[in-house]
Amino acid sequence: MREHHHFLTLDEFTIQQLRLFPHATGELSGLLRSIGLAAKRVNAEVRRAGLVDILGNAGRTNVQGEEVQKLDAYANNEFIKVLRAGIHCAGIVSEEMEDMVVFDDPQNNQSKYVVMMDPLDGSGNIDVNNSIGTIFGIYRRVTPQGTPCRMEDFLQPGTRQVAAGYIIYGSSTMLVYATRRGVNGFTLDDTVGEFYHCFSNYRIPETGEFYAFDHRYYFQLDPPVKRYVDYCMSETDGKKPYALRYAGCMLADIHRILIKGGIFLYPARKDKPEGKLRLMYECNPMAFIIEVAGGKATDGNRRILDIVPEDIHQRTPLFIGSSKMVETFEQSMKG
Repeated sequence: MREHHHFLTLDEFTIQQLRLFPHATGELSGLLRSIGLAAKRVNAEVRRAGLVDILGNAGRTNVQGEEVQKLDAYANNEFIKVLRAGIHCAGIVSEEMEDMVVFDDPQNNQSKYVVMMDPLDGSGNIDVNNSIGTIFGIYRRVTPQGTPCRMEDFLQPGTRQVAAGYIIYGSSTMLVYATRRGVNGFTLDDTVGEFYHCFSNYRIPETGEFYAFDHRYYFQLDPPVKRYVDYCMSETDGKKPYALRYAGCMLADIHRILIKGGIFLYPARKDKPEGKLRLMYECNPMAFIIEVAGGKATDGNRRILDIVPEDIHQRTPLFIGSSKMVETFEQSMKG
């Protein structure tokens, strides 16, 4: 068994990265460490969820019209509490809250950054003990430091993210984050309560053998998308059928694709013509990570990161994954 002195903790790694850039303020590194702290607290509740009264429905719906699970509410509250108590975040937008949350105090008003967050993706997996996770995107605010953040700080295209990441609470708990310099991964050791560095500058395979899609909606697809799903299932020109992997948690599916290659498909359909996934705190962060790793993400017509948002809870179709597989999908869309 390897000892931990071979690995850097999240705190040590972010400080080491800070040393490479003498003019950096350390604010982004501090914000990432705060997110890591909140993730540890959420992980602790996830691990003991079956032993405490935190499983099940919280008895209300969120702004999306979805039932809020108790763990949803807990994760949302913990991330807000930790980020508010720090000095590196001016405000947050969460899937669980209709409006932005402004941390209007002298310290946080000085912060350069705001955070977009889905505190607990894959809520439907909670009661059956499958993978769930947290997604976040970090933006440099456009309003003056020293003032409370405003809506225009959040309504920025995904290209303006300075960092994005996720925490997956699975067989092990991992924190993965990307800056423009690369994708870094950390695994939580519960025995000491530290995230340890496990990979740097990760690259997604150019192609893969997997696709993720909910086949319940096959007959609601537009013909070009249906044609590509048929292609995934077919044996054509020496290509074997792709293996279907669908976890019911976008983060878990895309994490698998990041590691092993593949494509994730969440198209518009007749009952949801705008798509279902949220652009700002689901699609943009994952698209940023995948693109930094060498993959691609599109809504079927345009690059996800280029979309100029009109609403913090805006929805979009999403097709994301290995570059060559997404390029084949794009060709299918053209007919």
